[in-house]
Amino acid sequence: MSEELINKNNLPEHIAVIMDGNGRWAKQKGKLRVFGHENGAKAVKEVVEGCAEIGVKNLTLYAFSTENWNRPKMEVDTLMKLLVSSLRKELHTLVENNIRLKIIGTIEALPETARKELLEVIEKTKQNTHMTLTIALSYGSREELKNAVIELCTKVKNNIISIDSIDESIINNHLYTHDLPDVDLLIRTSGEHRISNFLLWQIAYAELYFTKTLWPDFTKEHLWEAIINYQNRERRFGKTSEQLN
Repeated sequence: MSEELINKNNLPEHIAVIMDGNGRWAKQKGKLRVFGHENGAKAVKEVVEGCAEIGVKNLTLYAFSTENWNRPKMEVDTLMKLLVSSLRKELHTLVENNIRLKIIGTIEALPETARKELLEVIEKTKQNTHMTLTIALSYGSREELKNAVIELCTKVKNNIISIDSIDESIINNHLYTHDLPDVDLLIRTSGEHRISNFLLWQIAYAELYFTKTLWPDFTKEHLWEAIINYQNRERRFGKTSEQLN
């Protein structure tokens, strides 16, 4: 799929991706699951570069869910080591391309080495403005919403805000993604058709795009194909086609 076919005046402001299929990709090749994760890192670079090249402002990648802690210890340890090595290797790319790194999720649950590396890259890229790359790590949308409710209840109890003042914008301000726009396009690879507890509030009006391509095989051309598909849809936000026209 060619980049030239994309309408640069109708880009999704925020793309979110559920990166799925690393394990199956490795199994097809007779390899361990960790081999799939290692090759999945190459797809991350492809998609980040693909978004930056055409001018997408916000990209959020679902890297590790709260439920993923239940996976075999060797796989989790490998994922954490891969995260650290990828951050070290790609820091210069983020800086050179003016990309800001943001993390959402319970970062406190990550190993100290990974947490330290993340905070360092976040600090070194915080002034970058071309694109925001958000990585969801130890993330679960229900936990995010639960934490927001607790924080709002505490503020009401302490007379910091009133119940009557709580609206969608107030709720947004208490989410991990408070400084990001709602998701316009959600992509999931590997042929699965689930949301898997990812950005449940933020995807309320997102266009959903499912592809059978396994994540390690996902390229910027696949990304652009998804964006073109998005651009050929009519987004009504509850209105009728006649009202939009």
